Amino acid sequence: MGTVIDLMVQHESPDSVLDEMVARLKEYEHRFSANDASSELMAINKNAGIQPVAVHPDLYQLIKIGKQHSCSPNSNLNIAIGPLVQTWRIGFADAKVPATEEIQLLLRKTDPHKIVLNDTKQSVFLSEPGMLIDLGSLAKGFIADLLIDYLKRTGVSSALINLGGNVVVLGPAHSDENRDWKIGIRQPGSSRTQSMIALKVFNQSIVTSGIYERSLRNGEQTYHHILDPHTGYPIETDVASLTIVSEQSVDGEIWTTRLFGKMSEEIIHTLNQLDGIDGLIITKQEKILYSNALESKIIN
Repeated sequence: MGTVIDLMVQHESPDSVLDEMVARLKEYEHRFSANDASSELMAINKNAGIQPVAVHPDLYQLIKIGKQHSCSPNSNLNIAIGPLVQTWRIGFADAKVPATEEIQLLLRKTDPHKIVLNDTKQSVFLSEPGMLIDLGSLAKGFIADLLIDYLKRTGVSSALINLGGNVVVLGPAHSDENRDWKIGIRQPGSSRTQSMIALKVFNQSIVTSGIYERSLRNGEQTYHHILDPHTGYPIETDVASLTIVSEQSVDGEIWTTRLFGKMSEEIIHTLNQLDGIDGLIITKQEKILYSNALESKIIN
């Protein structure tokens, strides 16, 4: 999945539970990956402009969720952004800065309205040749939710899943009265073990997206990996990282992506209007802002 994964469970047979989680992670990666030519998602992309492809219900559901939020007004989430992601390739050895003309041509192939869904056949059709769905902005959260559902059915009393910055906790952190987990929010640009602030959470997901994770250096210019679906270039913002706290991890993925690229004050204003979706921002100047409901959860 292109990241470091941490899994912790409390159960009478933890080894078997962990083995099953690893097996499921491999299955999900093969289903949702845009970087594996043999994945189920790539079967859709290879048939762009040719024919619909019937897919697994989980993949269909995630694409349907992604299309809905991609087509929402003023959203920075666009699952049809694949042609741009695969051309920039930031985070891979063959990353490059595309020519302006190429970016303009690729933008024409990123219209999420041209993703045609058939609920009856559970099929997906990309109506224009060259279109590519990329679920990188959503898949980890969706996968984490699937794993949590499995753990609940298995009777796991306490667990933590960390899919490279996408953290979900289940049950209490301790058996005593202190049930909350304390999750550190990474200081932008520092090592993964260096936190700037922490949050108290319980049975929740914490998704952090930041411009420091992957980058491309070209001469005097540095390009980060979060692309603006409207311009085709790395997004411009005063935000270094955005953390969303929610019950469902896929919601954290949705809102970090929908909101990243807007100015920090606008993001906080939006979060304060959303039900069950809270967030914390670290700006490029290392100023910390957070939505109202998080005030009691902050650990300095």
